[in-house]
Amino acid sequence: MSDPIKHECGIALIRLKKPLSFYEEKYGTWMYGLNKLYLLMEKQHNRGQDGAGVVGVKLNVDPGRGYFDRFRSVENNPIKDLFQHVFSTISNFTKEHPNQKIDAEWASKNIPFISEVYMGHLRYGTFGRNSVEYAHPVMRQNNWKSRNLALAGNFNLTNVDELFEKLIQLGQHPKAYTDTETVLEKVGHFLDEENERLFRIFKNERYNNKEISAKIKEQMDIQSILEKASRDWDGGYAMAGVIGHGDMFVTRDPWGIRPAHYYEDDEIVVVASERAVIQTVMNVKYDQVNEIAPGYALIVKHDGTVSHEMVRVPQKRRSCSFERIYFSRGSDADIYKERKELGRLLAPKIMQVINKNMNNTVFSYIPNTSETAFYGMVEGIREELLVWKKEKIHALADQLTEECIADIIKVEPRIEKIAIKDVKLRTFIADDASRDDMVGHVYDVTYGQVKNQEDTLVVIDDSIVRGTTLKKSIIKILDRLNPKKIVVISSAPQIRYPDCYGIDMAVMGNFIAFEATIAILKERGMEHIIEETYKKCKSQQNLPKEEVTNYVKDIYRPFNDEEISAKIAELLTPADCNAEVEIVYQSVENLHKACPNDKGDWYFTGDYPTDGGNKVVNNSFINYIEGVKKRAY
Repeated sequence: MSDPIKHECGIALIRLKKPLSFYEEKYGTWMYGLNKLYLLMEKQHNRGQDGAGVVGVKLNVDPGRGYFDRFRSVENNPIKDLFQHVFSTISNFTKEHPNQKIDAEWASKNIPFISEVYMGHLRYGTFGRNSVEYAHPVMRQNNWKSRNLALAGNFNLTNVDELFEKLIQLGQHPKAYTDTETVLEKVGHFLDEENERLFRIFKNERYNNKEISAKIKEQMDIQSILEKASRDWDGGYAMAGVIGHGDMFVTRDPWGIRPAHYYEDDEIVVVASERAVIQTVMNVKYDQVNEIAPGYALIVKHDGTVSHEMVRVPQKRRSCSFERIYFSRGSDADIYKERKELGRLLAPKIMQVINKNMNNTVFSYIPNTSETAFYGMVEGIREELLVWKKEKIHALADQLTEECIADIIKVEPRIEKIAIKDVKLRTFIADDASRDDMVGHVYDVTYGQVKNQEDTLVVIDDSIVRGTTLKKSIIKILDRLNPKKIVVISSAPQIRYPDCYGIDMAVMGNFIAFEATIAILKERGMEHIIEETYKKCKSQQNLPKEEVTNYVKDIYRPFNDEEISAKIAELLTPADCNAEVEIVYQSVENLHKACPNDKGDWYFTGDYPTDGGNKVVNNSFINYIEGVKKRAY
């Protein structure tokens, strides 16, 4: 993606099923679990730039010894800082015991962060400030092991105001107005209730308090806790938690908006946001990694027992297609296939745009995430060319010579690496003109491959959100090659509506498709549609989310995709650009063909999977009209 969109959060969990001595003997280290956690987090580095955190929970330690370790970082490279701290803590602890034989058994009971249960998190803060206080995992502490709770998640809830009010009704006094705080306290409340329920049962059965603690650990009903806590959550989430006595869980929203996968064998349970990450770190096959089903929770008890339990009724699957287009790792077998297909499906439209002129068209891509779609696009172009060649040969059947046949057969797409992405430039320059000049050098180009004023340059990007980098950098740099025409292809449809489930695309006025549509309305004297839409949205502002309609769709209704694309091209063409510029977008229909199992398309269609989404999009439009530049949730 050429536009700098920040990523979602990522989760990573590990439960070692064997004593640490087993891993020391088999793998040569009692830090086996911690090493795997580091790899899981590093392989998901793209999912968090704002912070990272880790929790380790020791099993079966005696009272008086620490069993819960946590560290979080919001440094520039948080994963590096996090694990430098963790490994240095371990090293320093061993140095403090020079006469101690440090084997797995001793380490598991004494050394910080040497644990059987781990939970790691990579954060991009869609809610809350970028301070260590807001980094995950977050904790709710208690002197009872079974009441200690740590949570981490890839999530965003749209109804924080409702959830906050319900906490107050429960008699709580939340210390912060964030979805993280409300989720922590909601789960914590029902964790407390479950502890109290079990305590009363075992007290009546004449167990002493020490025995009761053991019984609570054995019989705690995690499924019930999650079912009660998540009942009112509106949003997308993959929520992970660890309880002090060693129970671990990951639960997923009933629409499957946010992803979560797991692997289990007789030695280990591993959970991560992405399938390919688990495959790489654990060296396992595709079919050995499973998806946590929408509405379900993967629950690992303190004794290592694993279950997959329903905690909310699954809804129509609306897993996020933007995950597939951009955020997920392209090394995943399904993701790779889908991105190629997105490119391939654009080929007929591209051939129409260039009028099948192969001799004067150069095909390339905007690095780096659109490379896979580019391969698919080239395959599609070749398929279209094969049809063209057959038609040409049939049409000239009576006039064909060997030379003529050879000329037809050798027609192939001209493929070149034109755009080159340099190391991202970060500048301290304050004035706008100088800053824009620096932005213009984020990309460079390969010279000598485009024929001056003769060639059309076709470049594919995976998506176009704001279009800022296209206008201020990419198109300007491509224009230096002096092509006749620049065609920018987006493998995603026009992004028209904000996200409210964890991706940083939340401000209406930032979308070039929205900006273009507003411009057309004003040009054609149709401002009344803007005003009417604003009034409709405003009239619903205080209604319950279940009664809200997405009226922002009315803004786009008068125009087809081509009209909006043409205006986008006009808005993104720099004033000093010599080449003609055209923007071509993927269709929603083709998106669904390429990603048949992931039909969460609200960015493109405005069809939100939850009621809270409709409320957010209307509020986002109201903010735009009223000049309020902030997220609408």
